Amino acid sequence: MPVTVIIGAQWGDEGKGKIVDMLTDRVDMVARYQGGANAGHTVVVDGEVYILHLIPSGILHTGKVCVIGNGVVVDPEALIREIDELEGRGFSVKGRLFVSSRAHLIAPYHKIMDVAGETASGAGKIGTTGRGIGPAYADKAARLGVRIGDLFRPDYLRERVAAALAPKNALLTHLYGQKPVDIDEAVEWYLAQAVRLADYAADTGELLRHALRDDKEILAEGAQGSMLDVDHGTFPYVTSSTATVGGAVAGLGIPPMEIKRVIAIMKAYTTRVGEGPFPTELTEGDGPRLRKLGGEFGATTGRPRRCGWFDAVVGRYAVEINGVSEIALTKLDVLDGFDEIPVCVDYAIDGKRLGRMPEDMSLLDKVTPVYETMKGWNASTTETDRYSDLPENARRYIGRIEELVGAKISIVSTGKARDATILRW
Repeated sequence: MPVTVIIGAQWGDEGKGKIVDMLTDRVDMVARYQGGANAGHTVVVDGEVYILHLIPSGILHTGKVCVIGNGVVVDPEALIREIDELEGRGFSVKGRLFVSSRAHLIAPYHKIMDVAGETASGAGKIGTTGRGIGPAYADKAARLGVRIGDLFRPDYLRERVAAALAPKNALLTHLYGQKPVDIDEAVEWYLAQAVRLADYAADTGELLRHALRDDKEILAEGAQGSMLDVDHGTFPYVTSSTATVGGAVAGLGIPPMEIKRVIAIMKAYTTRVGEGPFPTELTEGDGPRLRKLGGEFGATTGRPRRCGWFDAVVGRYAVEINGVSEIALTKLDVLDGFDEIPVCVDYAIDGKRLGRMPEDMSLLDKVTPVYETMKGWNASTTETDRYSDLPENARRYIGRIEELVGAKISIVSTGKARDATILRW
């Protein structure tokens, strides 16, 4: 199975980092294919916590090759900080990490535009992280972006920066009432990044395709979740890239027929960060309880996550649009103390059940979740590593989710550590 794709099946924060870290031993390369430093993957190894924003989680495994693909927008300062932190903690990065020369860069002016745009939007804000992700992807689509390969052609770089800043400075001065960005300062900033990035820039598409010809196994790692996909998510409250499985093809430069396995990561309940519809959200009572028990605070921003019960409509939709072959269910142990656990099995509007995810995502603000209540197990599942050792009601919960979403749960995470995992293979 040359390529296995890991996707988030909810609104992100499902625990992809741990699953990628756990599966890395079984592959030769790990490749990140979309998103930017707005995503944070938390991995716990031997009690040590690592939070990675751009570098694939596989870097924590000796000898594994890691790739940041062309579909990622790269904040060079954030990337360099991650490299320095990993090397400071004893990990070798140089010679194991390769960043696509085609990847677009996030500059300080993208962050300025991000914050200015959100501020001006008022009540209509999206709830971005302010990391410049959206403006960088907007430049990419408008053909105004600066790519890593441009850093090593100074004259051409200046042309690219001048083209990018012309519309931005007009907006900053005339719409947002701010100072324009100086072209010379922007070019100087880019050239300073080139010094550090030169050791990592590569034609990663060719690198991956050569690996596939040599029958190497690749783990493709996405960020965010399917419900934040720019096309298939809760638009406009989405990220700016393709967070579904198709993003792996475009974001890495690999043929689609090489993808043989798609593993969807689903949390045993549901969370969301930022603005936008969230049908099963619990603003009081069990919502704050789930947040506290699950440590539901953003790895990148520290923002408290909105929490709610498992949404099988979302899960089934993610399985269908991604062609999911199996599921990794995370944070089962967070539900250990609940007497009853509702599961959303459908949506209704004015008493009429929909039976599916509506195409018009704005309807999610109007739906009423249809719940099926399951009995809790009131026993600890923390760090359980055998399926037969789970309480009977926990196994029933897992089985019911499988029935509702239409895919087998082959991995169950029962804690933060690598070995707090049940494999059902």
